[in-house]
Amino acid sequence: MRWVHILLSIPVIGYIYGPVAKIPEAAMMVRLFFFPVIVLSGFYLWKGHLIRKWWRSRYSRGETLPKLKKAS
Repeated sequence: MRWVHILLSIPVIGYIYGPVAKIPEAAMMVRLFFFPVIVLSGFYLWKGHLIRKWWRSRYSRGETLPKLKKAS
């Protein structure tokens, strides 16, 4: 996960400091794909241990996802 975060940051650096911002297709890829993935992987690297702990404790007790009620 750390390497994904680092490698996907390279196009963002090119967008800020290089000519990537002037190429419409590349700029769109940075804005719509690379940056959101970098943000999500950063959050996972930062707080992933808490998410994994919550997930294990919730589903190791046998809890299931809540069922949706049918509209009458």
